[in-house]
Amino acid sequence: MRTVGVEEELLLVEPGTGHALAVAHQVIADVRAHGAVGRAGEPGGRLVHEMAEQQVEINSRPHTNLTVLEEELRAWRHRAVTSAHSAGAEVAALATYPAEVRPQVAGSARYEDMVDRFGLTGRQHMTSGCHVHVGVGSREEAVGVVDRIRVWLPALLSLSANSPFWQGEDTGFASFRCQLMLRWPSAGPTELFGSAAAYDAVVARMVETGVLLDGGMVYFEARASHRFPTVEIRAADVCLDVADTVLVAALCRGLVETAAQAWAAGEPPAPVPVALLRLATWRASHDGLEGELLDPFTASPRPAADVVAALLEHVGPALRASGDEALATERLAAVLARGTGARRQRAILRRTGSLAAVVADAARVTAGEAG
Repeated sequence: MRTVGVEEELLLVEPGTGHALAVAHQVIADVRAHGAVGRAGEPGGRLVHEMAEQQVEINSRPHTNLTVLEEELRAWRHRAVTSAHSAGAEVAALATYPAEVRPQVAGSARYEDMVDRFGLTGRQHMTSGCHVHVGVGSREEAVGVVDRIRVWLPALLSLSANSPFWQGEDTGFASFRCQLMLRWPSAGPTELFGSAAAYDAVVARMVETGVLLDGGMVYFEARASHRFPTVEIRAADVCLDVADTVLVAALCRGLVETAAQAWAAGEPPAPVPVALLRLATWRASHDGLEGELLDPFTASPRPAADVVAALLEHVGPALRASGDEALATERLAAVLARGTGARRQRAILRRTGSLAAVVADAARVTAGEAG
């Protein structure tokens, strides 16, 4: 069974006011003081810096069992919350900070170089995504998978949408994080590569242009990881509830397994132009699950619920083989019934008139104190 691991980016906020707090160094120092660090040479199992000092990132270890993955993610969120309290902060799983904020770049030479190179895009960068790593057997398989899952990634974005507010405004988008990420020159959907050699040649040429600092700045929605033997799927917002994170992980593993089988059988990927994929991504970013998505193959508008149901059907055999079908079916039904994090945030703002209340609610859910 394929392994799956998750990276979650989280915000650090002040209790009461909801102000973003630049205390990541203190939080990480407390984590290390309690011995909560990963094993040397092994992926995952750690809490690390992000680009903004008002954020941290938790990395799970790779797992085959989603129940164990969920337990680890909850444990890391608890560790992050406890260590944040020692620095006078709380943790909020929001994909953008809702109120006005000026990100403070973490003390890293690489991050400082990114700000120097990319100006306002770098200075304003403080978004929180959910990145899922799914194990693959070879780099050829990885690229075969990337070519075949790209049409489904907007659906993943839609069901994870958790960032309607930015700099104190309702953006009109369910996931404004996606729009902010697309300001980076390497972000977004990709054309078909066809082989690992072609993929690696494109990445090498991108780095050789001098626009990017290195291969780590290749921000494709799905990429063959430059660090691990995985496909890294980067389409989703960080989810408010870990239960939804695990749903995204289950669907990602199902997508990778389904695509790998199609690649091994010599089935060609859908020849959807990247121009249409960009429109599908925009629609998912804008509507979330509240309106329409574009059909993965025809690009015709369809109700969002129908497209995510088609995604579930597409990966159904893989979910049954891994034992994840019941979990994915039940949790997807729950998201469709209650809505995404974006809907919840907007509902709280309508009720309270306060973005601080939105942040406080997110902190409670992240800490496991409210459903």
